[in-house]
Amino acid sequence: MPQDVEDLKDLFENAPCGYISVEPAGRIIKANQTFAAWMGYEGNQLVGRRFQDLLSIAGKIYYETHFAPLLRMQGFFNEVALELLCANGSRLSVLVNAVERRDDAGRVRFIRITIFNASDRRRYEQQLLEARRAAEQASAELRELNLTLEARIEKAVQERMTAEDALRQAQKMEAVGQLTGGIAHDFNNLLAGITGSLELLRRRVAQGRLSELERYIVAAQGASKRAATLTHRLLAFSRRQALDPKPTDMNGLVAGMEDLIRRTMGPAVVVEVVAASGLWTTLVDANQLENALLNLCINARDAMPDGGKLMIETGNRWLDERTARDRDLPPGQYASLCVSDTGTGMPPEVIERAFDPFFTTKPIGKGTGLGLSMIYGFARQSGGQVRIYSELGRGTTMCLYLPRHFGEAEAAEAAEAARGIEAPRAEQGETVLVVDDEPTVRMLVTEVLEELGYRAIEAAAGPEGLRILQSNARIDLLITDVGLPGGMNGRQLAEAGQAVRPGLKVLFITGYAENAVISHGHLEPGMHMLTKPFAMDALASRIKRIITGG
Repeated sequence: MPQDVEDLKDLFENAPCGYISVEPAGRIIKANQTFAAWMGYEGNQLVGRRFQDLLSIAGKIYYETHFAPLLRMQGFFNEVALELLCANGSRLSVLVNAVERRDDAGRVRFIRITIFNASDRRRYEQQLLEARRAAEQASAELRELNLTLEARIEKAVQERMTAEDALRQAQKMEAVGQLTGGIAHDFNNLLAGITGSLELLRRRVAQGRLSELERYIVAAQGASKRAATLTHRLLAFSRRQALDPKPTDMNGLVAGMEDLIRRTMGPAVVVEVVAASGLWTTLVDANQLENALLNLCINARDAMPDGGKLMIETGNRWLDERTARDRDLPPGQYASLCVSDTGTGMPPEVIERAFDPFFTTKPIGKGTGLGLSMIYGFARQSGGQVRIYSELGRGTTMCLYLPRHFGEAEAAEAAEAARGIEAPRAEQGETVLVVDDEPTVRMLVTEVLEELGYRAIEAAAGPEGLRILQSNARIDLLITDVGLPGGMNGRQLAEAGQAVRPGLKVLFITGYAENAVISHGHLEPGMHMLTKPFAMDALASRIKRIITGG
């Protein structure tokens, strides 16, 4: 017997249900072992018996009156409950299905009857019910788990954020510690120069040796300017410097600095400038950009002790999603300013720390380590980025990327002061309100204003300044510090002043730009800024320009 036929026979004989074949009159032709075992017979003992004779009395009646007639009528009968009488006299509840099998001529060959053990069926249904209940309970537990899982995830995320905040704070405190040592060293030197010069100045005045005063004044001024530069660098590093961004043409800015850069580089360094045609305008503080460019050029020069080539190159860059992501910038249009040298280059570990405050590879006394951190802070505060491309022994390229500004470039406001024009005189009755909590600053600003013919009104706090603005006094310009006592800062004072005096012009004088005063690094219309410390002639020129609208 072929294996597949033997397998089918085994499947038929040992199926989990009973199979019998009967003649149209009900006589059994064949029965599988499963059915015979249920009934207590050997398989061949059932052959020749009538199926209806195996039923209980009620089953026989149902078979004769319903089962057999409906089977003849429709050719099948689906799942009827019957009772079988087993060989030992016991009763077996079953569920019966029947279907006729016909030959090609349409005559009934036999009837296939399938019998299911009702107790097995009930047990199966009970197991199915229990499984369904277990599934429902598991589903309910899963829903509960989902609800609590969200809370646990939220708690875990909050804990992670707290840990990250603590880590950032620890890193910030470490940076502050590094900054404190450098600041203390540099400012002690600068203060020694200022206080020493002032002390000798006082002595020489008392001695009547007036011819020697000039060099002490120059020394004190030089130390003050270096202190201001250091402060600006620190503010740039912290991204808190008071920027005064204007539409700027970087090609014009580079051209204006080219002679200074060539002189600074010396004869051993060849300087080449490649200016892109049609360069996009960028909104940036031109003075800070000049400082950044000069710092990059000086770093490049120091990296070429035996001379080399310095290239300054501008260009337009359109950064797609991937390129912008690599540079940690939003996709879009940027103007670039790149400074390249043929110097010693940087290893990867130096590149990684190059923007850290006070990190420097220069010998002691040759650099503060604030230059690149200042450039980085300035670029990020301006909405841009700075990137380093370097290879040991082949040189370094430092690139600034600044967002494109859709507007015309403006000339620098300091051009007039740079040409050395005398500070303009005030017109009759022009009045300036000066609000600053530092008496020395108020005194100096007021004296400069009065020397130029302006009428100056002083106030030491925001509420006091607001009362003056609310009066009938003529006020052509409000000059105010950013941080003021009395519960009202400079920005709040300016806004309150413009509310009672529409069109009031405002000049902030500050060394620190708080978020309450400057929004995203930009001044509001009608507001201007001058960073402390400043030259008095620059203050006078700025005042006149603001008042006259020039």
